[in-house]
Amino acid sequence: MQGLQQLWEHGDAVTRGVALLLLAMSVLAWLLIFWKAWLLRRVRADLAQALPAFWSAAELAAARTQLGHFDREGVLLPLLDAALAVPPAGTLEARGEAASQLTRRLRDALHGVLGLLQTGQVALASIGATAPFVGLFGTVWGVFHALSGIAASGAFGIDKVSGPVGEALVMTAAGLAVAIPAVLGYNVFGQRIAACEAELEGFAHDLRELQLGAGAGPASASPAG
Repeated sequence: MQGLQQLWEHGDAVTRGVALLLLAMSVLAWLLIFWKAWLLRRVRADLAQALPAFWSAAELAAARTQLGHFDREGVLLPLLDAALAVPPAGTLEARGEAASQLTRRLRDALHGVLGLLQTGQVALASIGATAPFVGLFGTVWGVFHALSGIAASGAFGIDKVSGPVGEALVMTAAGLAVAIPAVLGYNVFGQRIAACEAELEGFAHDLRELQLGAGAGPASASPAG
């Protein structure tokens, strides 16, 4: 902490700008980590309760009501609504086969839900990949700035060099401190998103089989209320 304070006091505008950038990246990474941990925990809990409740219902109307009680993050209802939707008459969508229409709507709904779950993953990956280089740039610039100041003053000596160079190396450590949590969060959340994706794809497949197997198809199903 003292090294960062000294680096801030002795650094120039570039050094301080790099330090502020690393701070902003760290804050963003931790906000995403806490938010995604909260979101994915709720989604996994919703899936564990909502799917058994849905399939235990006697009819689709009651099943949708049951689903709404547990689907707090809205990852299942869009799939059910897509399965029950009726394409507008006279459109190209309505001209296709019932199975194709249903598959397309379920696919689009699934992509939308997965987009929500994957929010922030790109930011975490970007922070994890770039933060070490940002810190390294701050170190290189800090060493250059320190050596330039020593050369200008004409006071050479190991004691004159070790202090400023040691302070500049703090930037590299700061870059790693920002990158490591972001990379770990990205990997952990990637596994959890993949598990949720598998369950959602299974639910979408089961809905498709349910609609087609019932002989109704999307064209004769009632719109979701």
